[in-house]
Amino acid sequence: MRHERIAAEPAGTGLGQPVTGADLLAAQLAAAGATHAFGIPGGEVLALVDALGRAGIRFELARHENAAGFMAEGLWHATGALPVLVATLGPGVANAVNVLANAQQDRVPLIFVTGCVDQALAESYTHQVFDHQAVLRPLVKASFRVASGTEDLVVAKAVAIARRGRPGPVHIDLPISVAEACTIPRVAPMMTFAAPAIPADLHPAQALIAAAQRPLVIAGLDLVEQEGGAALDCFLAGTGAPLLTTYKAKGLVPEGDPRVIGAVGLSPRADAIVRPLIEAADLIVLAGYDPIEMRQGWRNPWPAGKPVIDIVAEPIQHGMHASSLLLEGDVGTILTRLADGLRAKPTWPGGEPAAIRQAFRAAFAAPAAWGPHAVFATLREIAPAGTVATADSGAHRILLSQIWDCDGPRRLLQSSGLCTMGCALPLATGAALGSGRPTLCFVGDAGLEMVLGELATLRDLRLPVIVVVLVDRALGLIALKQRQLGLARAGVDIGETDFSAAARAMGGHGVAIEDRETLAREAQAAFRRDGFTLLACRIDATSYEGAF
Repeated sequence: MRHERIAAEPAGTGLGQPVTGADLLAAQLAAAGATHAFGIPGGEVLALVDALGRAGIRFELARHENAAGFMAEGLWHATGALPVLVATLGPGVANAVNVLANAQQDRVPLIFVTGCVDQALAESYTHQVFDHQAVLRPLVKASFRVASGTEDLVVAKAVAIARRGRPGPVHIDLPISVAEACTIPRVAPMMTFAAPAIPADLHPAQALIAAAQRPLVIAGLDLVEQEGGAALDCFLAGTGAPLLTTYKAKGLVPEGDPRVIGAVGLSPRADAIVRPLIEAADLIVLAGYDPIEMRQGWRNPWPAGKPVIDIVAEPIQHGMHASSLLLEGDVGTILTRLADGLRAKPTWPGGEPAAIRQAFRAAFAAPAAWGPHAVFATLREIAPAGTVATADSGAHRILLSQIWDCDGPRRLLQSSGLCTMGCALPLATGAALGSGRPTLCFVGDAGLEMVLGELATLRDLRLPVIVVVLVDRALGLIALKQRQLGLARAGVDIGETDFSAAARAMGGHGVAIEDRETLAREAQAAFRRDGFTLLACRIDATSYEGAF
């Protein structure tokens, strides 16, 4: 895990000299690893925004609080910096509810600081006032209301909770009078991480592994958060197991590796291809696997008697699958301990993993005709090694996640737990801000229209984001589901926006594309360009029929 430091003497507070409560809070955020905060300022958070600058934390203006939260997440993926979202009271808080739910389901340690009126004033003043904590508590790991003199302590507690176990969002409500009042800084108590416990007795799991002739590993997002790629690689080498991943875990082992079959969970076609492998396995090891990413078809995906070792950061009573053994703790460390002393042995004598990997790749190979397959395959060929891509929700994301090979973890960012539209552009914004490198953003036309104003954020931050919008003039995935259910087509058709003109109007480069050659030429130029580029790829929505 990154940025283990939680609390230290707040930098720049002048210990013993009066400072504002906002200064104390901002300094503690900086000590905990925050480099940027994202949001839209309002009168109730102006003291905080001012204090963030003094603490060395850059405040970045977004066009919507929901997008600001995804920018914070994108930066966290790129650099490990503590993700911070700032919103004013009332509508600012309400606008952020979606990204808080996403942070909870996608394991993002987002610190959400909101301005609020003082309690005494709230008793008689109702303009824009509602109970922030009551609204947010179901979506966050904890919610605090700061009192004078507790600012640094509250941040230290919030960060420790956000990062502990499965990461998640924590809310801090900061009253105006507390933010603006002077207080005396003190040394905040250290909030330290206890080392994740490792089960004392691993012998039952080791015995199952030693006996397995056809082991299979399914890895998920808990292992990504715990930076467990190297441990996973060693475990695969020691056991001879092939690897399936969830979408979020793509790239834990580079997908060019022949041991990697592919990503599963949302594509019925992909799941059908790997089903024989799951059925034939005599041991399944779940490495940080969380079924929150999976479609309904992944309920009870193996029979009750199948030996299954479930290695988790924290147990969740999800009811999606059963296991023989449950091991709780640092997933990577447990994998390392289980692999200790293992000698590589022949496994899968029938060669099933190689055959299924080949079938998996063939099923999603790009046809010669123009369409979404061609868009993704062309850009995969052109994008340099290490390129980070983001994907919005919709039909394009399911297909992209099968086609797009990741050469490392956190190289295809998406909302896979909540599956919310409008996330890809701000995720790419935060990732590019952190890396300084060209970042790809894949989005449908309806998803881009949700966050079109954030193109102006790209302009203002001068970021090299390449926005690839699949223009099919419909909510393609929902239309596909309507047809499958035999329902009338309704509420899924949209008009066509001239996205290339919109991009140029907002200070970027925009071009409409309808063939591979133009896409290749424009993409190569985009990767050399300093500012943002929008590639509006016109496709036929029927191209998704039978694709995944």
